[in-house]
Order: sequence, then C-alpha cells, then structure tokens
Amino acid sequence: MSKKQKKEQPTQKKVIGYLRVSTMKQDLEKNRADILTYANDHKLGNVDFVEEVVSGKVSWKRRRIKEVIDCLGKDDWIIVAELSRLGRSMLEIMEIISEAKQKEINIHAIKNNWTLNGTIESKILLMVFSMASEIERDLISSRTTEALRVRKESGVKLGRPKGAGKSKLDPHKDEIMALLRDGVPKTLVAKKYGTAIVNLYNWILKNNLDVNVRDSGEAA
Repeated sequence: MSKKQKKEQPTQKKVIGYLRVSTMKQDLEKNRADILTYANDHKLGNVDFVEEVVSGKVSWKRRRIKEVIDCLGKDDWIIVAELSRLGRSMLEIMEIISEAKQKEINIHAIKNNWTLNGTIESKILLMVFSMASEIERDLISSRTTEALRVRKESGVKLGRPKGAGKSKLDPHKDEIMALLRDGVPKTLVAKKYGTAIVNLYNWILKNNLDVNVRDSGEAA
C-alpha cells in the first residue's frame, strides 16, 4: 500500500460504552450486551467499556465520564444504557451533552433510542432537554425560596450566625492563644486550624482577645 493510500484511509472512530452503577450489586451484563448490539448493528466498530461504581451525587467532573469526554473528538461515540446514567439531574446531563456537542461527539441512549448528533431530530431533542432543564432549574429555585420562607416564618434566623462563639476556632481557643503568646506566626496558626489569616484576625478581634504578639516580618 502506498503512502498516499495510507493517508486516505479514514481515521478509526472511538466508541466508548459508559456504564455507571451506584452499587456493586447492580448487574451490568444486559447493558453491556445492548451496547454491543447497537454498535454492531450500526457498524461502529470496536467498543471500549468504561465502568464505574459511584453515586450519582458525585459531580460528573469528578467521575470517569469527564475523562471519557476529554479523550474523545469529532465523530467519536459515547453509548449509554439510558441518559440518566450520565448525570444526577437534567441540568447535569445537559451540561455533559453540551460539552460533548462542542467536541462533535455523538451520544446514543439505548433505552429510548435517542441519538444526539447533528441531525434535525437531535436538535429537536436538545431543545426539549433544554426546556426540561430550565423547568428543573425553576423548580429548584422555587423550592429553595419556599423552604427559606417557611423557615423565616417559623422564627428560624437565616444566614450565617453572628457574634462570638460561632467560629470553628472556638474549641481551640486555649491552644491558639498559647501558640500566639509563644510567638508562633499567625499565618502558621491559621494554616494549622484550616482557616484564612484574615479569619484568624477577625476571630481575635471579635473575641476581644489580648494578643499583642506580632508575627515575624510584621511591620512595627
């Protein structure tokens, strides 16, 4: 085969079968078989499976679906048993689809026989999904607003608690005071107790603590 013929050969598309379950007890064999059948019927070629056992509560950007999208490109495929395997909500699913669309990756969901690519049918589906996401966003906002209203009417004070005695530094007050009086820099104290230096200063002032020791390097 000449070099010219080799160059003219189409690049082999990548096909990923993405399988996500929330527990080890869930059976993936049927999903795997369905994905292979679809790929075979549509002559998509070899399927590489990516499996993970993870709760849908974990953001998609911290799951393997993010790695899958990152490694795929134009005309590659992601096949799932159903769209709900992609994300925990329609909002998250649309975010994933949007990311894939930008890279011109095809997505197919076996259960509903939905293919998301550049076809008219796909654009209509995306419009419907987008509307569903907007409705979901409004419902979440409405539920949050209603819950806050009920809490306020019940006498629950909203927002961050004010005043002394409400900081995570309070249980360590004696230790912190001892460190500061021994000359330990405030930056190190803040780091030790997992807070910002500004929060440490505010905590000292809020509690009217008598700390006159300057950190090394502080202006006199």
